[in-house]
Amino acid sequence: MEHPSMNNPFDRLPEVPAFELKSAAAVDGRPLPLAQMSGAFGIPGGQDISPDLTWSGAPEGTKSYAVTMYDPDAPTLSGFWHWAVANIPTTVTSLPAGADLPEGAIQLPNDARMPQYIGAAPPAGHGPHRYFITVHALDVEDIGVPAEGTPAFLGFTMASHILARATIVATAETPAS
Repeated sequence: MEHPSMNNPFDRLPEVPAFELKSAAAVDGRPLPLAQMSGAFGIPGGQDISPDLTWSGAPEGTKSYAVTMYDPDAPTLSGFWHWAVANIPTTVTSLPAGADLPEGAIQLPNDARMPQYIGAAPPAGHGPHRYFITVHALDVEDIGVPAEGTPAFLGFTMASHILARATIVATAETPAS
């Protein structure tokens, strides 16, 4: 049996090409900065500021983007969705830290039921968690998910519309007290 920490949320989805995603704050394989940690969930100094993201190389036929941040290592049966944004127009290829969303984009409630970015907050002593920050290139302008929809519903709805994806897997850990 695969260890739970090896769970890759993309393993059961169709393979798609990758494109480029960069961030000054969220670096693949590195811990998230304190600004991207969750003060709302009790991390001292956490600011719940979404990371800056810049992407390029999405395939021809891309009609919109979605951005998600997911922790498959959360101590739940379903992981934890920290951020979900849909219907980002193709004219947008970057989001600044603490992003104001472009016109037409919608931000869905995360698993804390807040329509915003909620930072990382792994339980103390639970070990390292991985945060899959992904930009999905979609073949539709509007994915058809209501603004009050869940990130899981967004994921289910967009699964057959993903042309490519770009992912950074950042980490976070809260030491046992």
